[in-house]
Amino acid sequence: MLRPLFALLRLLSRMPLSVHYFLSDWLLFPLVYHLVRYRRRLVARQLADSFPEKDEKERNEISRRFYHFFCDIIVETLKLLTMPHDEVRQRVQFVGIEEMQQTLRREGKQFGFFYLGHYGNWEWLASFPLWLSSEWQGAQIYHPLYNREADRFFLQLREQFGGRCIPMKLTLRQILSARRQGEHQIIGFIADQSPKWQATHHWTPFLHHQTAFFTGTERIGRQVDAALYYVRVTRPRRGHYQAELVPIALQPQSLSDGEATNRYAQLLEQQIREVPELWLWTHNRWKRTYEEWIQRQQS
Repeated sequence: MLRPLFALLRLLSRMPLSVHYFLSDWLLFPLVYHLVRYRRRLVARQLADSFPEKDEKERNEISRRFYHFFCDIIVETLKLLTMPHDEVRQRVQFVGIEEMQQTLRREGKQFGFFYLGHYGNWEWLASFPLWLSSEWQGAQIYHPLYNREADRFFLQLREQFGGRCIPMKLTLRQILSARRQGEHQIIGFIADQSPKWQATHHWTPFLHHQTAFFTGTERIGRQVDAALYYVRVTRPRRGHYQAELVPIALQPQSLSDGEATNRYAQLLEQQIREVPELWLWTHNRWKRTYEEWIQRQQS
């Protein structure tokens, strides 16, 4: 049922990126921000709670810049459907990826894990396998969509750069299988989603909230002795991203429980405070509260 729509999207994707940005500014932004007002109350509330030191005028300006960027994400992701790999390599720069591979070889590591957030255009960052040498297999953890056609569409989008998508529920199983088979993998984890109650085990301060974070990255990292890195994303100019690899732990077993997750949360918050409009504020990040979690533990 969705196939004709996806075929149309591929056709539209072939337009120059400048045309996409024109549509983002003059069609999508007025539609999403002014007419539909997509989740504007949620964004306003989360900005107010996260930046109490800023006045309403400052927060409104952040909101407006965020929605401009949100529309850019839409058209950039559409363009990615048909963007040549050479152009992707020109528009996305991974800083330190050669040094990271050298470090993993020197330390005898079979795995490297990337901590990412919904910051910048994470779909463009799925291109990181293009920068890996042949000895490394790129992969990313993803949450399968309920609609099969939509799921297939996004799998093709994300796997076109040579990496594999690992369903979230199969993460540990597939990583252990890769270890037994002697594969060397670099795996990306987008770890700033709001976990469900049954997956909520760790809370840490984040943007003036006690916030639940997934801890699977560090737990699996300790189990397979993976080096942990944070991917620090900047947007030097429209249509260009830079991703700097920041070491969190080369020996994750040396960290206490939750320490790697806390470092990730601190690094991500630092970036959000520097350029807040590049984070996905339309995600209802704090729908589950620490107070409710405490009550559930006591019942």
